[in-house]
Amino acid sequence: MNLSDAKPPPLRRYMGELLSFPRIVFNPLRRARAGEDVGKGRPALVIPGLTTSDISTTLLRRTLAARGFVPEGWGLGVNTGADPAKLRRLEARIKTLHREHGKPVLLVGWSLGGLYARVLAHRIPEHLAMVVTVASPFAGDRRANNAWRIYERLNDHKVDDPPFAEVIEDKPPVPTIAVWSAVDGIVAPECCCGEDHMSDHRLRIDAPHFAIGTSRRAIEQIIGKIAEVEGGRF
Repeated sequence: MNLSDAKPPPLRRYMGELLSFPRIVFNPLRRARAGEDVGKGRPALVIPGLTTSDISTTLLRRTLAARGFVPEGWGLGVNTGADPAKLRRLEARIKTLHREHGKPVLLVGWSLGGLYARVLAHRIPEHLAMVVTVASPFAGDRRANNAWRIYERLNDHKVDDPPFAEVIEDKPPVPTIAVWSAVDGIVAPECCCGEDHMSDHRLRIDAPHFAIGTSRRAIEQIIGKIAEVEGGRF
């Protein structure tokens, strides 16, 4: 995909996201389906997207647990933007999870959470098994989305001037999977897919932005890709 062509998704697609938003609200009421033990006891940390909290990743974490992972939410409330203090707390938490479980951590970030995940992977790769970004605009124009104005209202920095030195377009030194959707109504698909050298693997799941992390079908595809990349040997 050509990053230079990336533009915010059209208004009709953006408005269509409203139909998927209730999935996030009702996530705590949903139960995971059982399946193959992919995780084998590996710890996992899941980071939510902009203006959402661990509630939004409930079904994703429950499904990871049902597939043999030991998942946790980020535990830092609503994600309002890049925050150096929260990055430091996540660094410490990942190190603790690695030490306690004796296994490196699977790090999954949805939307803005994926940018956190890639920064963390640059900082502490020795503690991570893999990074999975889900509909995360880690590449291209930071304004090729329908959320940058909200981001700048919530933060004291511009969307293209985040408070960290890492270049998130650069592939972290750990296995990476970039999950993207051609029908995303929030961020440009090109920015979530990136170029070949920016990630090890890419997975296309055509679902709205607010459904790609809450749809059982999408979640099972993501876990299936994790198992494929790692050969199921956790």
